[in-house]
Amino acid sequence: MNDDDIQPTPATRRLVRERVMQTLYAHELGREHGGEPVEFLAMQIVQPELKGDSVLMEFAQDLLRRVVNNLTELDAIIRSLAENWDFSRIAPIDKVLLRMAITEILYFPEIPARVTINEVIEIAKRYSTDKSGIFLNGVLDGVIAKLKKEGRFKKSGRGLLDHE
Repeated sequence: MNDDDIQPTPATRRLVRERVMQTLYAHELGREHGGEPVEFLAMQIVQPELKGDSVLMEFAQDLLRRVVNNLTELDAIIRSLAENWDFSRIAPIDKVLLRMAITEILYFPEIPARVTINEVIEIAKRYSTDKSGIFLNGVLDGVIAKLKKEGRFKKSGRGLLDHE
């Protein structure tokens, strides 16, 4: 068995998602005030915890990179689906979690959409408001419906039939 054969457990991936969320949150707050680049923040927040685990580090880096590189598209999707919400009034943690979840749904075909949604809701319970889970779930269900309609919902592998 080599490193490529090791599949991270959901609890381990949750830790990665939490650290990525913390990095993106710090980046989000810092962007407005000339804060540190996301790469520097990732080295401070993500890397120490995942040192030596190349599979999880790659997942963290890929998720971070894709969120940052696709920020305009991700925010446009959120704006189009967060009905009755002024984008600037959405809690920063919720924005970050939505961006991460949409990124996983779009760019990580091997991760079931339901797993992604459940993970961000669990993280929101720990880091955001009491009502965030309901909000996130509603927006993300809308994301899946929108992507299906546009033919952009691409999931493959076991356990992925719940949204196909």
